Amino acid sequence: MQAKGILTDIGTEELAHWEMIATIMWKLVKDAPLCKIKGTPFEAHFISHGRSPFPHNAAGVPWTATFIQSKEDPIANLHEDMAAEQKARATYDKLIQVSDDPGVTDALRFLREREVVHFQRFGETLRIVEEYKGSKKYH
Repeated sequence: MQAKGILTDIGTEELAHWEMIATIMWKLVKDAPLCKIKGTPFEAHFISHGRSPFPHNAAGVPWTATFIQSKEDPIANLHEDMAAEQKARATYDKLIQVSDDPGVTDALRFLREREVVHFQRFGETLRIVEEYKGSKKYH
């Protein structure tokens, strides 16, 4: 049960991260005049979605559930989760490097630190699952 609680907490917080990123993006573009949007990487997003938040990567590829890796093996899944947290941390590092807005940079630093915490919590959960595996059948 302890592992389920940790995973629920992390999942809930990840949804909040999406909301924070969407809010940051909205605030950055809500008052942008069309002349400032034209000719920028944001133009393609604007054509399809206006200024509304829409989850996609930097190349414009929409988020899909295919990005989630899952096996019928909790240990493999937790390793995948830990890798995803490290990739998110690395992405936040790059975003912080290119940000010139102090408010955005602070928010990105907060999100980056939460990814580090999630990595640690997934590691804790991995230990719990491995101990459980050692004590009985876990599948």
